[in-house]
Amino acid sequence: MIGASACGPMGYVWCSQWGHGRRRWRQREWWAGAMDDRRPRAERGEVRFLVLDAIKDQPRHGYEVIGHIEERAGGSYRPSPGVIYPTLQLLEELEQAQVVEEAGRKAYAITDKGRDELALNRRAVDEFYERFEEEPWEAYAEDFAELMQGVARLVKAFRRGSRHGRLSPAALRAIKSALDEALDKIEAALGGDRR
Repeated sequence: MIGASACGPMGYVWCSQWGHGRRRWRQREWWAGAMDDRRPRAERGEVRFLVLDAIKDQPRHGYEVIGHIEERAGGSYRPSPGVIYPTLQLLEELEQAQVVEEAGRKAYAITDKGRDELALNRRAVDEFYERFEEEPWEAYAEDFAELMQGVARLVKAFRRGSRHGRLSPAALRAIKSALDEALDKIEAALGGDRR
């Protein structure tokens, strides 16, 4: 069994093989980066709408806004103060939020202009929080591993074909056609448009 414990030269991880007492650098799987950041993040423009949503029902100070967003995201996303406080200041400058005194502390309340902006972008807020209601991909780790094995087989097939001189123009056209069709289906399954 291999246990990765440290990052090394680009693309390599430090591994130990339990039971053998050997330690060495080994190349990290090319797809491993897809699993590095497992939690969804808010896009730059979305944060503004999440903050407006957090202050729509009651004034809140910065840490209350952070707590509200974290709670709605089921604890899976917590924006940093370095994101929230500048966003609150921006909303104030855009006249979408105003500073109010609450228990001797500076809090922010939504303005009519902010409510209009939130109404126009309600869908972005709803879609953001819906991401956290779905079962995380970790629940399907075996399926994901099986999928990655299929991708690895594809890469190996290309390597074998190129080593044995089998990538003729006709073969390349057939492969390109098959990949285009597969990519269309994959992108449709992921709900994205082909670029």
